[in-house]
Amino acid sequence: MTQINTMATPLLSVAPTRALVDEKFTVRVENLPPGHPFTLHSLHLSEDNDYWEAFGYYTSNYNGTVCVSEHLSLGGTYTGREPMGLLWSLRPVPGSRKGLRLRKMDVSSPLLYTISIYSGHLSGGFREQRPLASALTERWYMAPGVQRVSIKCKENTVRGTMFLPPGPGPFPGLLDMWGGGGGLIEYRAAILASHGYVAFALEYFGPGEIETTELERDYFEMAFNIVKDHPRVIPDKVGIVGLSLGAVVAFFLATESKNVKPCCCVCINGHNFYPHGRPIDEFSRERFVFTARKILLDEENSQIWKNLFDLSGNIPKIDMGKLKCPILLVCGEDDQNVPSVEIADDIERTVRAAGKDHLLTRLNYPGAGHLIEVPFAPHFRVTAFMQTKTKKVMLLWGGQTKPHSDAQEDSWKKILDYLQHHLFSSPTLMAKL
Repeated sequence: MTQINTMATPLLSVAPTRALVDEKFTVRVENLPPGHPFTLHSLHLSEDNDYWEAFGYYTSNYNGTVCVSEHLSLGGTYTGREPMGLLWSLRPVPGSRKGLRLRKMDVSSPLLYTISIYSGHLSGGFREQRPLASALTERWYMAPGVQRVSIKCKENTVRGTMFLPPGPGPFPGLLDMWGGGGGLIEYRAAILASHGYVAFALEYFGPGEIETTELERDYFEMAFNIVKDHPRVIPDKVGIVGLSLGAVVAFFLATESKNVKPCCCVCINGHNFYPHGRPIDEFSRERFVFTARKILLDEENSQIWKNLFDLSGNIPKIDMGKLKCPILLVCGEDDQNVPSVEIADDIERTVRAAGKDHLLTRLNYPGAGHLIEVPFAPHFRVTAFMQTKTKKVMLLWGGQTKPHSDAQEDSWKKILDYLQHHLFSSPTLMAKL
């Protein structure tokens, strides 16, 4: 290990020390001996009490400085000039439980990361060694002034959480829906509210209920109208953001619903098959049933659900030719949960045949998997998944860490631009704001 001059005190800074999760930071270490090897390391303790870490190998420059945004990482969990590599390459520390997924459930508190520098190029044992210097940084989903309001309507059982930007508004609105994992997931809605949208994180079934849940069309229409009718929302400027099963619901509302009119939709790795292959009129009574013989296993016995979808044309699909609003498709080309690219191809053909290709925008990302989230979130290729309340499986989502992380950063910027164009860009709205 390189011996550091005890007279020198390394100075490590992270700027800004407090930021939103989709903002970049700068990690810089000064007062180091020139031309020596060092390891920069990030450590996070999750709400489930699991440790996550990332690290990069650096060599101090001629004036004794290491700057993550300017200098190359020569190894570790990421390589090259990667300003945010200490976050997006996070992984569970060795010996952790299998199939972990890092998700923030309490968005009213920040994600805390300890950034440290160690002498030499280390590959493990960080917690047993004393760092040369450390700094704590906070990453928030909720910007200052964003309000969090729980929603549970007794008359219609709609449940979720509304996030309100600071100020009187009025603001554009968004209905935010996650996928088959179930439960109430708030963090994407929170960061959307931090960008100026009234965002409603909708819960529509519980964890482990994907095979037994009943999806009622009225439930989603009522949820949409809760956003539209909110006093701080501009009624004709409400969109939908959905991932996986949430995207399926968005497809339905954007084509079949007579009671709601989304202004635009963002659909991430969804499919356009009717649940259970039945007409949408029976949407509320049909259940998700998985055919075991169609589930493939990889070399580590993780389940691959991509093969569950019948692309032959024998299964009824949502008619995307009825599309009534602009829609953005985000597709991971290595999605192992849904055949996203093939489905997007089919949607594109259908929309074009209906003369509505002007409504469709598509983003394809080579090497990206199913779980395309906000920027700088870790990549999860395989995680534990509650298929039923008593059965947990390892599910393969796909993707490779670097291209998946690049896809998250690029798609998020384009999603925000897309939403701003369709929900903010009107003379009437801009005059109100």
